[in-house]
Amino acid sequence: MLDFDGVLAHYSRPARLAHLARVAGCTPARVSEILFDSGLERAYDSGTLDTADYLQRLGAGIGITIDADAWIAARVAGAQADPVAMELVASIASTVQVGVLTNNGALMLDAIPRIVAPLFPMLEGRVLCSGVLRVRKPDRAIFEQALAHFDVRAQDTLFVDDLFVNVQGARAAGLHADTVVDARSMRTVFRRYGLLPGSPAPPV
Repeated sequence: MLDFDGVLAHYSRPARLAHLARVAGCTPARVSEILFDSGLERAYDSGTLDTADYLQRLGAGIGITIDADAWIAARVAGAQADPVAMELVASIASTVQVGVLTNNGALMLDAIPRIVAPLFPMLEGRVLCSGVLRVRKPDRAIFEQALAHFDVRAQDTLFVDDLFVNVQGARAAGLHADTVVDARSMRTVFRRYGLLPGSPAPPV
């Protein structure tokens, strides 16, 4: 299981805010205030707000109607896929199940295929968002839901994330887990767990 932002793609909050600010004709600081300072984004990522309410509150705050397409366009503008990381993931997908577990709202289910298009359709139906599951990493419950979705056992699953607190949460749920911050560290972790050709036997 892979985190998304910071693992498969580089996320730039400033670029995302700048895109929305241009659309709304306001400042990036105003967008940040409505989206992040108010707790709106976290509520959506946590599943306590549905998409319609979230978009309505965002639009009302920045003074323009924001639909799903506009939101996705801004999210794509704030993300840059890591081509080497994608190649590494594609290289192991023929021998192991691969899925994504991300702290994001439901709209990311439509944004992710646009950001890391080469990994689709391989990842179709294999992206889980905290906003849909209604619980965020590092809560143990999100990992338990993910394991059930993918029908795998914790002891047979490797989780990678750029935030160590989420790695700790996965380990507490019984998964193998490690920190990955770029393609180089991803390769190192994949080799450590025997996922790449020529790798040593994985740890037990």
